[in-house]
Amino acid sequence: MRLVSTRTGAGVCAAMLLAATVPAHAAVDEKLLEMLRANGSISAGQYAELQGELARDKQAQAQQIAAAQEAKKQELSAFEQKVAWAAKTQIKGDVRLRYEDQNADGGAARDTDRQRVRARFGVYSEINPQVDAGIRLATGSSSDARSTNENLDNYFVKKSSWVDLAYLDYHPTALPNLHLIGGKMLQPWVNMGDVIWDGDINPEGLTATYKHSLGGKNELFGSAGYYNLKDNVDGEGVQFRHDMKMYAGQLGGRFGLTDNLKLTVGGSVYGFDGEGEDTATTLSINGNTRNEEFKLYEGFAQMDVSGLAIPLAVYGQFVKNADASDDHDTAWLVGAKTKVFDKWGLDYNYRDVQRNAVVGAFTDSDFGGGYTGARGHKLKVSYDIDKNFALGATYFMAESDTYVTNKTNADVDTLQVDVEAKF
Repeated sequence: MRLVSTRTGAGVCAAMLLAATVPAHAAVDEKLLEMLRANGSISAGQYAELQGELARDKQAQAQQIAAAQEAKKQELSAFEQKVAWAAKTQIKGDVRLRYEDQNADGGAARDTDRQRVRARFGVYSEINPQVDAGIRLATGSSSDARSTNENLDNYFVKKSSWVDLAYLDYHPTALPNLHLIGGKMLQPWVNMGDVIWDGDINPEGLTATYKHSLGGKNELFGSAGYYNLKDNVDGEGVQFRHDMKMYAGQLGGRFGLTDNLKLTVGGSVYGFDGEGEDTATTLSINGNTRNEEFKLYEGFAQMDVSGLAIPLAVYGQFVKNADASDDHDTAWLVGAKTKVFDKWGLDYNYRDVQRNAVVGAFTDSDFGGGYTGARGHKLKVSYDIDKNFALGATYFMAESDTYVTNKTNADVDTLQVDVEAKF
């Protein structure tokens, strides 16, 4: 009896030790339990009881681990949801330093020699798979739509900034390549030359753009939109019909004619409603005849040639104002551009813009002093110093009939030297 009691006491002690160590050493405890049964330290009933305890403890431990993993997963998911916008958001911007010298016939009052800076900062985010949004701020000495430059002048005063972009872009997954854009947006049309549109102008309104693949390197593209220019221009009320507005439509295509030859061709129409003699506000500025009306038809094309010693693109643009009051109603541009050694960029074009061919408020602000009624050359040279860091120079050599008062064929020559960094 004494021996049995001793063995029983040893079994109880072993069982207590086993119970204390189950959660942390389950694999070892199973071996210990088997050893206790094998040497007779515990009875069959005790073995069954301890084995049940061990199984329950193992199950509890597994549940604790699973609960901890789920809690960690939920915590990580909540964190990911909070910062998901950051993964789908881009911050872009640029800073440009410019030296500009402009000389025009007709006296020193029109000559300028100035240093300028441009800074733009934008945030672009994917709201969901079907909606994007963009906001950009830009410098500018005024709210002029054609310029984001700020003069380095006036005793170190702070420089102004303006809302340059603010738009929503809805592109339904059910209709790939369709974009419905509203707000202040980048130009949604193909702008082959800057005769009609200065590159800094960002229109405001509603537009739809669409691309349709024809297979291979061929596709059709198009856009249509309504843009508000000025409310209540005739002073007769605030209804829609009293606003100055623009309707725009464009249709074109890109075609891979051969492996080394690509053609882009298209046409546009820009119709204006609310301008002219019966309104208190007019678009007729910067060389246009007073109270001029506009309905612009545009054709454009570009031929890209690769496989040569250097790539070459030849492009052109023709515009006619069907509502012009006289025969000064056409504008055209032809040019060529290339990239040399992936570092040097060259771009040259010649243009002739008659005084009522395009809207003076929107045409290129640099050529001919920013006035219509000018013809001449534009030459641009750029060099990529490093990634996202470039040096450039642009020279405009124009003859203007409108920039200098009461003087035709006035020379208006402008030199711009730029240093630009993008991020």
